[in-house]
Amino acid sequence: MNIIKHNKIIILGSGPAGYTAAIYASRANLNPILLTGINQGGQLMNTNEIENWPGDADKISGSELMNRMYKHIIQLNTTVISDNIIEVDFKKKPFYLIGEKNKYTADAVIIATGANPRYLGLKSEKLFQGKGVSTCAVCDGFFYKGKEVAVVGGGNTAIEETLYLSHFVKRVHLIHRKKNFSAEKILLDRLQQKIKNKTIMIYFNSTIKEILGDTFGVTHVRIEQENNKKIQEKHIPVSGLFVAIGYIPNTSIFVNELKMKDGYIQVKRGRHGNYTQTNIPGIFAAGDVIDHVYKQAITSSASGCMAALDSERYLNETT
Repeated sequence: MNIIKHNKIIILGSGPAGYTAAIYASRANLNPILLTGINQGGQLMNTNEIENWPGDADKISGSELMNRMYKHIIQLNTTVISDNIIEVDFKKKPFYLIGEKNKYTADAVIIATGANPRYLGLKSEKLFQGKGVSTCAVCDGFFYKGKEVAVVGGGNTAIEETLYLSHFVKRVHLIHRKKNFSAEKILLDRLQQKIKNKTIMIYFNSTIKEILGDTFGVTHVRIEQENNKKIQEKHIPVSGLFVAIGYIPNTSIFVNELKMKDGYIQVKRGRHGNYTQTNIPGIFAAGDVIDHVYKQAITSSASGCMAALDSERYLNETT
């Protein structure tokens, strides 16, 4: 394992938060190193269409946006290393980080490691992962052309996945455990049109209890639906299930190092700057690792900018 020379600042993660932090840190002449993590580009690499990125009136794919951000940081001479941090020591300075490939030390660290899809937690779900159970319609939807599939969830991601799949599958069965969706109105308006065309069927107050199938893959999902305080069991014939019920922040390696709540890193959120600082001066966090409410590319980028500005101030005061 190589030992990389000491650096002023290291950025962990290559989604909108990490890339934006790198842009601002590079422009401040901090010469940042950005470690990509396992999935370079983050969750947006699997997003088919983005319609709410400021300045892009036309639709843009998540991969295109991330590639543009990557080109931007390269143009600013950010050092990008493909490595994934597996252990850290923030109790002493300089901060010490161990990756799968290299070891690193730094005066400041920005954590922007993002989040991974959340699963239902069913035994049958694990059994059929890769055989009909997926968390990415853009990645796997093509295999279900002309077939019936199910999507579980009620937020933006679930509705976006449902709408995307409805363009080429026979029918989408959208299953939601609550009685109302939490997605944006513009997405719900599009959903209503698809419902009228009977290409999408909605199951409110419904919970998936089991995923059924054979050696070839998923064949049904068994749900329990509550109507007028009565529970009704249904078997829905589908060839695939797309799970879109949220994300789990990638923060497990920081559990014994930083103050956290429900898996999210806690930051100061002060009115006088230093918003993104954790309980350890010099360690900053941005993006989905601190945000369990908004979860938008633009808010992740904004917090990445704030983390870079906070770290610049910290380094000017301490080094």
